[in-house]
Amino acid sequence: MKSRRVWPYLRALGPGLLAAAAGNDAGGIATYASAGASYGYGLLWALVLVTLCVGVVQEMSARMGAVTGKGFSDLVRESFSLRATAFILFTLLVANAGIIVSEFIGIAAAAELFGVSRYIAVPLAAVLVWLLITRGTYGWVERIFLILSFAFLAYIGAAFLARPDWGDVLRQTVVPHVRPEVGYLYVLIALIGTTISPYMQLYIQSSVVEKGVTPAEYRYTRFDVIAGTLFAGLVAAFIVIATAATLFPRGITVDTAADAARALEPIAGRWAHELFALGLLGASLLAAGVLPVATTYMISEAVGVERGVSRSWDEAPVFMGLFTGLIVLGAGVALIPGLPLIQVLIGVYVLNGLLLPIELFAILRLVNDRELMGEHVNSPLHNVLAWGIAIVVSLLSLALIVLTVLGWLGVI
Repeated sequence: MKSRRVWPYLRALGPGLLAAAAGNDAGGIATYASAGASYGYGLLWALVLVTLCVGVVQEMSARMGAVTGKGFSDLVRESFSLRATAFILFTLLVANAGIIVSEFIGIAAAAELFGVSRYIAVPLAAVLVWLLITRGTYGWVERIFLILSFAFLAYIGAAFLARPDWGDVLRQTVVPHVRPEVGYLYVLIALIGTTISPYMQLYIQSSVVEKGVTPAEYRYTRFDVIAGTLFAGLVAAFIVIATAATLFPRGITVDTAADAARALEPIAGRWAHELFALGLLGASLLAAGVLPVATTYMISEAVGVERGVSRSWDEAPVFMGLFTGLIVLGAGVALIPGLPLIQVLIGVYVLNGLLLPIELFAILRLVNDRELMGEHVNSPLHNVLAWGIAIVVSLLSLALIVLTVLGWLGVI
């Protein structure tokens, strides 16, 4: 009897867990490792708050999908003016295109740790991802990529073996230590951008719609969202702890994938590079499949054309063509000679953090529209949390822009 009550929740695991796992992608790993190596445990407090924010935002997007049966772009097109719709979707397209590039950069970095040229690995990965989606065999390979990305669970073991000062870890997790520095703010914005990535909201809402989740079944999807958020937050926290315990005391900053791999030496020894490369490859391949699909859904919904990974080229030529174009773009940029891989990965997520408020305000407008959501609009407490998130992210983005401009002018 008890198993019957639990089984629907387990069956619901999917969109939320997958979106969260894809969020721990190449850019996320680079950002978390950079945070730990550069500031020790000093950004753990922010990671806890950001993980809570992820849960709040993901839940709103999933709920909109279940209640309306429509994706985010569909709702934006129907609820906003033409000019506002174009602006919102353009910013999302820019943000997503940057992250697609970052996934292929992650594949390039992983390949080079294995001693394979990016000029071989990236085109092969692009063809593999393209075939998985266009030939309809994505589902089982998606599970393989998820298993590969679980290699990052080794960071949990590495963190314990590095023997951090757990009292200091706890203290800096619960007590904020804000540093008024451009570098600190830059990493903080990147932390927000990689953890609350706009594409995650697009993906989870479209997935809920395609899965046919109804309001009556939504409680199971909410469990999926919460489980995925907690899992992703836990992995991210231990990446920060592991790099803070092993790299920060030695003054090693994360400028290359090899630097980030050093944090796994307590658990993997001389195999640290290979273990890190395996996880980075799995995470990047997973997100390289998820992200172009999410972006293609967004554009297809906006222009009202046939869409879906189960459709053929004849049934959905625009959807398949857009997907192909995004794969070519991501792989092409990753092949540019001399590209500073880690710096580009973090920079992409800073851009995401700067553009994130636009999507957040759009989501809040939609989820509180009683004509769309009926009784499923946000509760007062949910609105306090959600509006607080949107305002704080906006202020941080503004602060980074102001400090950057002042730096250019030589004021600071």
